[in-house]
Amino acid sequence: MSIAAILQGEVGPAARLMRDLDDEMAQARQILRQLYPHTGRAHVIGITGSPGAGKSCLTNELISAFRKRGQTVGVVAVDPSSPFSGGAILGDRVRMQPHDTDAGVFVRSLATRGHMGGLSRSTGDVVDVMDAMGKAVVIVETVGVGQDELDIIRLAHTTLVVQVPGLGDDIQSIKAGILEIASVFVVNKADLPGADLVTRDLEAMLQMRTLKEGALTPEIIKTEATRGKGIDELVAAIDRHRKQLQVGDGWADMQRQRLEDRFAALLRERLFEQAERYVSLSIMSNASLRSTF
Repeated sequence: MSIAAILQGEVGPAARLMRDLDDEMAQARQILRQLYPHTGRAHVIGITGSPGAGKSCLTNELISAFRKRGQTVGVVAVDPSSPFSGGAILGDRVRMQPHDTDAGVFVRSLATRGHMGGLSRSTGDVVDVMDAMGKAVVIVETVGVGQDELDIIRLAHTTLVVQVPGLGDDIQSIKAGILEIASVFVVNKADLPGADLVTRDLEAMLQMRTLKEGALTPEIIKTEATRGKGIDELVAAIDRHRKQLQVGDGWADMQRQRLEDRFAALLRERLFEQAERYVSLSIMSNASLRSTF
């Protein structure tokens, strides 16, 4: 597999590497290690929220907006795996079909394969490959998540939390967890009754919160993704967040935190693999001993 070809943005070698990384092939990780010095340039945008919030439609509109500006875009769309069959319907690709023939857009769908947190185990690796390919923006769309499935905050520079009217009572807007990770709140389907109420609840929540020193106050943007309304305003808010991060050491601090989180995740994964292998060998050894009696 040609590393130079991936660095030049060729889709074929990159797609094969992403597949091998998702299949946890050792050779793929060696290649990723060589690509890693060429990462760190892409703006990684996470999109998360409840099922049915319109995340895929929003992603589709953001792709169009960034492409109009001449920026190349990578998309990692994560779908849940069945706990019974292990399979997944990677339906997000259907909504992004208008970009299938655009050489400046590369969409990769991943199944969670039982991994918790709203992402798959290989999501970070696939983001790194897209970064190395030269994608200016990488959008990561999570599965529909709850309050404690927050892996996206460890991966994205800018996290969009999508809310829609009619998903719950007023108290939903001040719950801990997912609402605390937002860089930008998106009130999608703003044409539905209750959108103004959701916006007011979010504003009230932000007034009640005590932000950490140096933390940025999230903006609230209304959109109608199916009609393309509010997308320009959302892109402007994303741009403002990135510029705020780049003031001082904000961007560098986030990059360093991402490295620390990735290292910790890899360490946990390797320790779990060794422990699992040790337990399996112990079981086999005990079974062998019992068979001799």
